[in-house]
Order: sequence, then structure tokens, then C-alpha cells
Amino acid sequence: MNFLLEPLNLVTFFPLVGVLLLLFIKKDSAARWISLVTALITFGISIWMLTLFNQSDGGLQMEINLHWFSFAGWDIRYALAVDGLSILLVLLTTFLTPIAILSTWHAVEERVREFQIFFLLLEVGMLGVFLAQDLFLFYVFWEFTLVPMYFLIGIWGGEQRMYAAIKFFLYTMAGSILMLLAILWLGIEQGSFHVPTLISLGGIPADIQIWLFLAFAAAFAIKVPMWPLHSWLPDAHVQAPTAGSVILAGVLLKMGTYGFLRFNIPLFPQAARELAPLMAFLAVVGILYGAAVSFSQTDVKKLVAYSSISHLGFVVLGLFALNEQGIQGAILQMVNHGISTGALFLIVGFIYERRHTRALDKFGGLWTVMPVYAVLTLIVSLSSMGLPGLNGFVGEFTILLGAWGAATGVLGSYWYAALAALGVILAAIYMLFMFQKMFLGPVTNKKNEGLPDLSRRELLTLIPLLVFIFWIGLYPKPFFGLMSASVEQLVQLVNVLP
Repeated sequence: MNFLLEPLNLVTFFPLVGVLLLLFIKKDSAARWISLVTALITFGISIWMLTLFNQSDGGLQMEINLHWFSFAGWDIRYALAVDGLSILLVLLTTFLTPIAILSTWHAVEERVREFQIFFLLLEVGMLGVFLAQDLFLFYVFWEFTLVPMYFLIGIWGGEQRMYAAIKFFLYTMAGSILMLLAILWLGIEQGSFHVPTLISLGGIPADIQIWLFLAFAAAFAIKVPMWPLHSWLPDAHVQAPTAGSVILAGVLLKMGTYGFLRFNIPLFPQAARELAPLMAFLAVVGILYGAAVSFSQTDVKKLVAYSSISHLGFVVLGLFALNEQGIQGAILQMVNHGISTGALFLIVGFIYERRHTRALDKFGGLWTVMPVYAVLTLIVSLSSMGLPGLNGFVGEFTILLGAWGAATGVLGSYWYAALAALGVILAAIYMLFMFQKMFLGPVTNKKNEGLPDLSRRELLTLIPLLVFIFWIGLYPKPFFGLMSASVEQLVQLVNVLP
């Protein structure tokens, strides 16, 4: 029983309790409440986990490391642990899940019980990815997340939902096969799948590190998604239900950036240093490309989807600066993007439920019709474009500091930071363009004249996100404190001075 009550076991698998209850429930209202309460309790467990976390310890904490099974002489371990690299992402997952579930109250009216089951299963998979410390176990959780997300898009998505779901599945699976081959090589040649053991063993030749790095990077770059492997993302976002888009942008994409952080950099440090300029180049191209394509969109949801490519380009740039400023900024920006872009997808969902269209030219003058909605959208938009005083600025500024500091080190050029800074300006252009088209000027469409403003339930989904938008923007110290010791250890591991 004590094993089951371990904090990491509880936080990872408690959503299964809700899944089991939902199997015996037929009423839609009861299914919604069971799912929401389960997700809230899981969030509470993650807060308990946070109280047990020692932020001055940069190593793995609350470790569970047991023999799981043997196969062909391999020791497969059930290994979970949390550290400063993962704790914020665990908290982000448990925080966004109940918010996303609450947003489905009226948006999902068919097969409600099945929707909630898949959503809770998805939470289990995502938490497992962030906590797993055995490569085999990590791969199981990684692949498991594909299944519920495939059904969430394929059953409850838009008109082209099956096309988007299959594309999402095939892209992710293709990259995962290369990662699996690299995992098998490590297990066979190094004699272990346990990540801390593999890091301590080291000794992988430089040329082999390059190939292993690229194999892992294929899976993670698709998931991020990095340019030019991004084409699945807009379709998945546009076709997914609102809750699916929130969790896809807020958490699932971070599995890719987290993969670089947890595996590529510490397992293959020499390859990470050698390939840092290439990764930074792809990141900067993604920043500029995502911003440029966002500006040309006429569908507001697709605009937000393409903006994710740009924002996550900043995260990858910070990671491969390979210094403390860059990596800390990247981790914080993962959280910032989850909060701000999650809020943007909720905002798009609210107007879609009222008008059943996302075309920018169908709106205009909404400020006079829905003033509360307009004000909250403005705050979230300013957050997304990196206005000082809001969360996006802190993450992007810290990443740019890291990239500038790495210009005389692994990156070898100031151009990466300079061009990335241009992406901040472009973000302001497309976000303000979107806001102007939707909210300013006269009401140009009679169908918008009688639209109701946000309900109490809709406000309840947005206000927690707004709290963190201001909290991180005005006082980010607690968030940096959680990660600083682990980031310092990682930077020392790759032998790069802060």
C-alpha cells in the first residue's frame, strides 16, 4: 500500500480512478463532474508533491526505482523521479487538465463519458513522460499519449477530423521509430535503459553520439514541432475540440522540448555542443516562419496554431544555448506558452461556440458587444507577444540573454539572438492585427450584435490562467528557484560555462 501512496505514483495514476468510475456512469452531467473532480484531486496531489520538493537539491527526488521485468537479458526498470527540469511541467499538466475539462461543459455534448475517459488517460500518459527515468518506460508513456489524442481529434474534431488525426498519428509514429532504434542501441551497448545510469556511464564515441542525438531529435522535433517538421500541427489544432487544442498546445508540444532537455543534452553532451548551431538555426527559422505565416491567416485558430511554432522556436533556442540563462528561460517559456496559448485557444473556443465560425472577417467591433471578453483577450494577447510585466516577456528575455551569452561559445554568432529578437516584433504585429480585426471599429456583422459576454463558467476557466500570467510576469523568482539547481547541474554536465 505504501508503494501505491508514493507521491509520484499517485500523481501519475490517480486519473485512472476517475476512468474506472466513468466506466459505470451513464449520465453526461455525472461524467463531467467525475472527470473534473478527478483532475482537481490530481492537481492537489501535485501541489503536495511540490511541498515535498527540495529546490536546493539539483538531483532526482522522490525516486522510485524497481525491477519491472527482464527481457533478453535486459533489466527493464519501473523508475520515476522528479527534479527541477520536470517539476514545473508536471504542475503545468495537472493545472491545465481541469481547466480544459471545464471548458467542455457545453462544447462536448455527444459521447461525453468516452471523451472524459480519453482525456484522463491522456493526462496519465503526459505525466508519465515527464516523470519516467527508464527509457523503455518513457517510450511506453510517449507512445501511449498518441492513442487518446488520436481519438479526441478523430471523434470530437471538426469536419476534417480523421485526416488531421491520422496525420498527427503518422508523423509522431514515424519519429518515434527512429527514437526506438536509438533506445535499443543504448540498452544493448550500454547494458541499461535507466537514464541516470546511462548518464553516469557516458563513454559513447562522438560519431555515435551524433547519430543517436539525431534519432532522438527526430521524435522530439516532430512533437515540438520544429520547422520543417511542423505541417501536422495546424491541421491537428484546427480540427481538435477546444479542450484538445488547449492540452495539445499547453502540454503535448512540451513533451518534445522536454525530450531535448532530459535526453539529448545529458545523454549526448558532445553531440549537443557540436550540433547546437544547427539546432539554433532551425529554431530561429521556426521563430520567423511561424510569425510570418501567422500574419497571413484568416482563421483565428490557425493563427494561434502557427504562433506556437514561433514561440517554441524560442524554447529550442534557449535549450541549445547550453547555459543557465538559456535553459532556465526555455523551461519557464514552456510554462508560459502553455498558459498563454492555452488561454488563447479557450478564447477562440468561446467565440466559436457563439458564432460557429473562426474567420476573422466575420468579426469586428466585438469590444462594444462583449467588453469583458475583449479585455481578457487583450491581456492574453499582450502576454503572448511578450509585453513587459506579463509572463511571456520574462521567458523570452531570459532566452535572448542566454543566446547572446552563447554567441562567443557553442553558438558562435550573435545573429541567432538578433534574429530571434525580430520574432518578438513580428509576434506583436500578428497578435495586434488579430485583435484589431476582431474587436476594434464598428460592429460589421449583424450576427455579432446580440452575442452574450462571458459566463461565470467561462470566466472560471480563464481567471486561473490570468493569475499566472501576472504572477510570472511580475515575480518569477519562485519559478526560477525550482529549476536553478538542476539546470546548474545540467550545464556542468555538458561542460559549458554558465
